[in-house]
Amino acid sequence: MIVLGIDPGLANTGYGVVARDGARLLALDGGTVTTPPGLPLERRLAHIAARIRELLAEHGCDAMALEQLYFGANAQSAFAVGHARGVAMLAAGEQDVPCASYTPQQVKAAVCGSGRAAKDQVARMVQTLLALPSPPTRDHAADALAVAVCHLNGTPLADAVARASAGANTAMTAAGAAG
Repeated sequence: MIVLGIDPGLANTGYGVVARDGARLLALDGGTVTTPPGLPLERRLAHIAARIRELLAEHGCDAMALEQLYFGANAQSAFAVGHARGVAMLAAGEQDVPCASYTPQQVKAAVCGSGRAAKDQVARMVQTLLALPSPPTRDHAADALAVAVCHLNGTPLADAVARASAGANTAMTAAGAAG
């Protein structure tokens, strides 16, 4: 399974492509999509969407995982992040790539064991989990790789729960029909 992790932002959208190879996780790509502040909003969003389309196609991604919007004190900033998140999801939807969302706390807990981990701790754990020679130098790229790792580590459990639920529903339906 290959997952494109996204840390959405208008000025810098982080991305990380991670593949599962058996029990190993491999970083295939990572970086940031940067948009100049002088460009009109629609051009900045078009640039983000185009690059995400390229990444999805280039790596044959099976899923996209995005960090959920965090509403802090600055609503204007939250709207900008929401726009970037929306065009990322649109790009995935256009290519029939399913999307999953995780809170920053879920990502930090999945990667570091604590939902309150610091940025540098996340980057060091991403380095360790993906066997990178050094931590990612950009926070947005490190966060995006962490989102992809979070999704890949949670996917086997989610699949098992879905199969168990489907099996229980089938058993209950069969029991109801028999009785």
